[in-house]
Amino acid sequence: MNKMIEIRIFQQEMVTMPEERPQSDESNPVVCNKNRKLILALFAFSLFAITLGLAFYAHQQKMGDPWILLLKSAAPPCLSPACLKASERFSVTMDPFSRPCDYFLSACGSSSHRGRQRGKGIVIEGNGGQDKKRDVGSEDRVKMRGKTDVQEKHDGLLDKFPDRQTALLKAIKEMLDRPDEGAMSTAEQKAKKFFKACMESESPEKAGSEPFLTLLKQMGGWAVSGEWIKTLDFNSTLALLMSQYSTFPFFSVYVGPNADDGQTNSNQPYIQIDEPHFQFPIDWNSKTQKSKASSQYLRPFFSSCSQYLVLLGVPSSRTTQHCGLFMSLSTTLALATSPLPYRLSQRLLYHTITIQELQILAPAIDWLACLKASFQPLPISQSDVVLVHNLPYLIHMSQTISQWKIQHDIMGTDPLHTYMMFSLLQTLIPALDSRFTKTMKNFSIATGDAQEDVPRWWKCVQQTEQGFETLLSHLIRERHAQKEAEELIHDIYSSLKMKLADLAWRDEKSPGFIFDKIKSFTPRLSTETNAPNHADLNQLYAEVLVSEEDYFSNYLQVLLLEQKRRSRLLSHATQAEGLSITPFLSGNDIIVPVGMFVLPFFHFSHPRALNYGTLGFLVAKDFLHLLLPDIHKQAKNPELESACVWSHYLRVTEGLGRVDAFSLSPSKQQEVWVQYSALEVALNAYKMSFTRCPADSSLSGLSYIHLFLSSFTKVSCDADSYREFMPFEPSFLVSVLCSNSRFCPKPLTCLNKYQSYPPEVCLSQTTH
Repeated sequence: MNKMIEIRIFQQEMVTMPEERPQSDESNPVVCNKNRKLILALFAFSLFAITLGLAFYAHQQKMGDPWILLLKSAAPPCLSPACLKASERFSVTMDPFSRPCDYFLSACGSSSHRGRQRGKGIVIEGNGGQDKKRDVGSEDRVKMRGKTDVQEKHDGLLDKFPDRQTALLKAIKEMLDRPDEGAMSTAEQKAKKFFKACMESESPEKAGSEPFLTLLKQMGGWAVSGEWIKTLDFNSTLALLMSQYSTFPFFSVYVGPNADDGQTNSNQPYIQIDEPHFQFPIDWNSKTQKSKASSQYLRPFFSSCSQYLVLLGVPSSRTTQHCGLFMSLSTTLALATSPLPYRLSQRLLYHTITIQELQILAPAIDWLACLKASFQPLPISQSDVVLVHNLPYLIHMSQTISQWKIQHDIMGTDPLHTYMMFSLLQTLIPALDSRFTKTMKNFSIATGDAQEDVPRWWKCVQQTEQGFETLLSHLIRERHAQKEAEELIHDIYSSLKMKLADLAWRDEKSPGFIFDKIKSFTPRLSTETNAPNHADLNQLYAEVLVSEEDYFSNYLQVLLLEQKRRSRLLSHATQAEGLSITPFLSGNDIIVPVGMFVLPFFHFSHPRALNYGTLGFLVAKDFLHLLLPDIHKQAKNPELESACVWSHYLRVTEGLGRVDAFSLSPSKQQEVWVQYSALEVALNAYKMSFTRCPADSSLSGLSYIHLFLSSFTKVSCDADSYREFMPFEPSFLVSVLCSNSRFCPKPLTCLNKYQSYPPEVCLSQTTH
C-alpha cells in the first residue's frame, strides 16, 4: 500500500509539472509529445502496479496471514557459539515431523514404536472423579530439588531439555567455574573461592567429626558426652541457634507477605512462624484429626540417632538412653502437627497475632529475645505482628517444653538441650564428612524417601547460592537481562490479553473482573531498581573470610549470611528475584525472574523462533496459572477447547468408535486448555515479534515456524507442579495445532488409519 501511495503521489507530481513550465515549452510540439508519452507510460505503470498489488492482496487474504509464507521459508543459519551448541539438540533425527506417529505420542524424553498406550501412565477419570488437590504452601524462597541431569539416548535421540532448576544451577556453575578475568569484585572472588573449597572434597574427610565436636565444646558440651558445662539457659541456646546457625528446632521462622489479607497488591513482609520439619514421616488420622509418628519408621529413626552418636565418639552405653529421650520428645511434639489441607479447612494459616499475645499463649519460648536475635539489627517489639500457621501446635509445643523441663532438670539429662544439638547437627551435615551424609541417606531409604545421588557440583552450587544469593542474582542479571528478554515478556503478555479477549464467559461480571485484573498488572524482568552495585556487594560480604582448607568454617559463615538475608527481606531492602524459576506477583508487578532466561531455554543470540518456542511457552503457561488459577469456572473455552483436543487424542490412540468413551475431570480439562493456550499465545507472540522485525535466523536448516514448533516439542516436558494434571504428553498439542496445515512446515500425517479422519480445528481466533 505504501508503494501504491508513492506511485499516486509521483503520478500527481508528474501531471502538474507541465503547468509549471514556461509557456514557450507548451508551444513546442516535440516537448508536448514527450510529455504525453511520459504521462501515458507512468499511467500504464501505475495501473499495472495497482493491479498487481490488488492481486497480491487478494491472494494473501485467501491464504491467510501474509507472514505464514515467510515463516515457512528458509532461514539464514545462526552461527553464534550459543547457537552452535543449541543446534546439537535440533539435528534432523530430532525432527518430530519426520516421525509424527512415534514422536507426538511418546513419553517425554523417550521414543517408542507405537507411543504411549492408555493405562500406562495415563489416568482416565470419569465425570464423577474427584480432582486431586495439591498442597500449596508459602515459602520464603524456592528450594532446589536434588535431581541429576543425565542425558541419555533412546533410539539415537537425545533426551529432553533439562528442567528449569537444573538449567539455572548449571548457569551458576558456569559463572563460578569461569577463569578470573578483568577487574573482578572481591565479593565475586569470595563466592568463587567458596565454591572451589566446596568442590575440594578432601577437606571434610580429613577433618572428620572434629569440627562439630569443637563447636559443641564452645557451647558448653552436652549431656550425651557426660561433659556438659551449662553456660546458657534454654532460651539463650535457642536464640543462639536461630541467629548464628539458622537452626530452628521447635518451630520454623521465615519472611513473606500475608497471602490471606485479601489484598492482591499487598507485598508487606511479615515474620512467619510455622511447624518445624521433623526427620520422620508423620501419619494423619482424618477421623480423629490427630497426628502421630509412623510406628514403622521409629526403629530406623532410633538406629540413625545411635549411628550419629557413635560417629561423634559417644560410648555405646549412653546412646540408648539419650536416643530414647530424643525420639520420645520428637514424637510428642509431632502429635500437634497437622497436614496443610486440614489447616486450610480450619483457617489455621496466616493467623495474625502480636508477639506479646503469642508470649501469653506459648510462654515457654522467649519469643521477643529469639526473634530479636533472628532479625538483628532490626528493632523488634512486643507489639509487632507475626503470622502463625498452626497456633495449636505452638501452644502444645510450649506445654511440652515446660513439662519436660520440670521432669528432667533433677535427672540432669536435659533432653531439650540434646534435641537442640541434634537439630544443629542436621543443619551442619552438608559440611561434615561423608559418613554423616551416608547415615542420613540410609534413613531416607528406610523411610521410602530415597532420592537420586546428585553430583557434588550440584550440592556445592546450592550451598554457594545459600550464602551468596544476592551476589549471584546480580551476576545473573548482568549476563542475562538483555532487551531481548524484555521484548519477549512484553509480546507474551500482549498476546495473552488477545487470547483472553477471545474467550466466551459464563456470566456478565467475569469479563470486567478479569480484564481489570490483567490491566492492573505490569510484567517486568526482575532487574531491581535498587539493585546493588559492585561497591554495595563488596560491603555486604566484607566480613566473610573464605578459607580454601577449612570448609566447615566457610559453611558457618553461610549460615550467618542467611540470618542477614532474613533481616534484609523483613526490611524491604532486597527481594529474592533473580534466582527464582517461575513468575510471581509483587504489588502491581508480575516479576519474571532473570533466572528463567538461561541456556538452553533462552539466549539473546538465539533465533527468536527458538526463544519464543521454548521460554515463551513456559512464560505463557506460568502467566495463565498465576493470574487465572480457576479460569474454567469463569469461561467456557477451557471445557470446549480441551474437549476438542481430547477427542483428537482419543481418535488417534483409540479409534473412531471410542471418541466419546472417556471424559476429563475439570482439573485436567483446565490443564489441557492452559497448555494448548500457552502454545497459541507463544506462537502469536512470535508472530508479533516477526511482524515488527520480519527477519530471523534458524538452526539446522529449519524454517522459522519449523524451528518454533520443534523448540516447543523439546521444552514441553519441562517439569512443573501441574504435570500430574496433563493426561498426555504436551508435544501432542502440535498435531492438534497442525490440523490447520498452514501453520506447519508440512502435513502431520502417518500410517495410523485414525489420523485420516478429519479432525476438529481447535484453534482460537487469536491464532487464525
